[in-house]
Amino acid sequence: MFPDGLPFQPWAAELRKQRLAENSKDHPDAHCLPLHPVQLHFHPQPRKIVQTPGLVLIIYEANGGLRQIFTDGRPRPTNDPEPWWFGYSTGKWDGDTLVVETTGFRDLMWLDEEGTPFTSTGNIIERFRRVNYGTLEIEITVNDPKTFTKPWTIKLNQRLMPDTDLIEFVCSENNKSLGHLVGK
Repeated sequence: MFPDGLPFQPWAAELRKQRLAENSKDHPDAHCLPLHPVQLHFHPQPRKIVQTPGLVLIIYEANGGLRQIFTDGRPRPTNDPEPWWFGYSTGKWDGDTLVVETTGFRDLMWLDEEGTPFTSTGNIIERFRRVNYGTLEIEITVNDPKTFTKPWTIKLNQRLMPDTDLIEFVCSENNKSLGHLVGK
C-alpha cells in the first residue's frame, strides 16, 4: 500500500516486523478500535464527507467512526493536546483543494495493515481535491520524526459512490473472535 523503502527509524522497523510476526493480533481493527486516518483512506468500506460552515465531517462506515475537521480558522492546540484516535484536524481551502493538518494522535497507532507505527509527535497533511465528477484525489504527507527519518508523501484516488448509503457497523457486539487471535 505504501511506497517501497520507507525511511524507517530502526526501532519502528523492528516494531513493524514484530507486529507482522504476531499475525497482527494487536491491530486496533481486530479489537473494534478506530483506525488511523491514513489507514482509513485505504480501507475498502465507504465513507461520507459532509461540509458545513466551519466544519467538515468524515463519517466512516468502518467501526462507525466520525472525524471532525475544523475549518473555522481556529488554531490547533499547542500545549499538550488530548490525544485522539483520529487526531486533531484543522483545514482550509487552497483554491479547489481542502488542505488538512492533523496532530495530537494517540501514541503508537497503526498507520497501515502491516503495523507501521505512528507516534503522538507525528502529523499528517492531507490535500483533498475533486479531479473530476467521480474521483476524489487525496495526497497524504506523513511526518513523524520518531518513526521515519524524513517525511514522505503518497497519493491515491477514491471513487464517488453517490447512490450508496452507509450501513451500521457494530464491531464489538457479540465479538467472539478475540479469544482466537494468535501471535507469539
